[in-house]
Amino acid sequence: MLTVRAPATSANLGSGFDVFGVALDRPADVVRLEKASRTTIDITGVGSQYIPEDPDKNTVGAVAEALDAPAHIQIDKGVRPASGLGSSAASAAAAAVGLNELYDRGYSREELVPIAAKGEAVVSGDAHDDNVAPSIMGGFTIATDDGVTKVDADIPLVACLPDIVVSTRDARGVVPDTARVEQLVETVGWAATLTSGMHRDDPDLVGQGMNDTVVTPARADLIEGYDAVKSAAHGAGATGVTISGAGPTVIAACHEPDKRAVGTAMIDAFNDVGVEARVYQTEIGDGATVF
Repeated sequence: MLTVRAPATSANLGSGFDVFGVALDRPADVVRLEKASRTTIDITGVGSQYIPEDPDKNTVGAVAEALDAPAHIQIDKGVRPASGLGSSAASAAAAAVGLNELYDRGYSREELVPIAAKGEAVVSGDAHDDNVAPSIMGGFTIATDDGVTKVDADIPLVACLPDIVVSTRDARGVVPDTARVEQLVETVGWAATLTSGMHRDDPDLVGQGMNDTVVTPARADLIEGYDAVKSAAHGAGATGVTISGAGPTVIAACHEPDKRAVGTAMIDAFNDVGVEARVYQTEIGDGATVF
């Protein structure tokens, strides 16, 4: 038996739709795995009542099948489902890393990313690497068809999770099919700025690069109070604000001394529109850890 802690993640970061992701220092899922003749799943923790324990319908079941590694898997959810914090990815990442070691399959961390993404497909309908990559590898990741590039960045972050549910399928359903050339040029510039900021550990550049005029505005309508929360966070010192993954979590980059003020401003702004929320004062963290 072994135990794996896999972190929550924030994907897209505005300009990096389906490509960028960061591992968050907190929250995280904790998954315990033990070899077995067939895969069984038990789930506890936040939102566990909404997650199927049938291996054919659960992200970790798909990972166990892909690795040909049946196990009894106990998932303690620290990352709420439908939060925009990579909840399903955290479980899938933990299962991939843990089963790889338990069965001595010999895959590298990067090689485990597409395997864990098979679990993501159970939830979203498509296999995406943008959440599982940072949850497995840590840091800031750039996931493309050619593989994953990782940067060990150090950026303070504030993640504010409102008591709203946004399904991944709904969030993908509102994404525009087309974009103007001007929007494409803007997005490339912002993505380049964000990447440079990650390399320099510069919250100001990262914040500038979190802009987006294509995907984020379409998804903002699914999150009550988003515009007010974004404005409040900027007013409290955030250098950049956007939707985390599919939402409804709102993620902000800032300087370390401003984290508390940014978090408080975001909670207050949600409260002003009648939405309860909680905040994680966090940072870019490590990937899945076996202990």
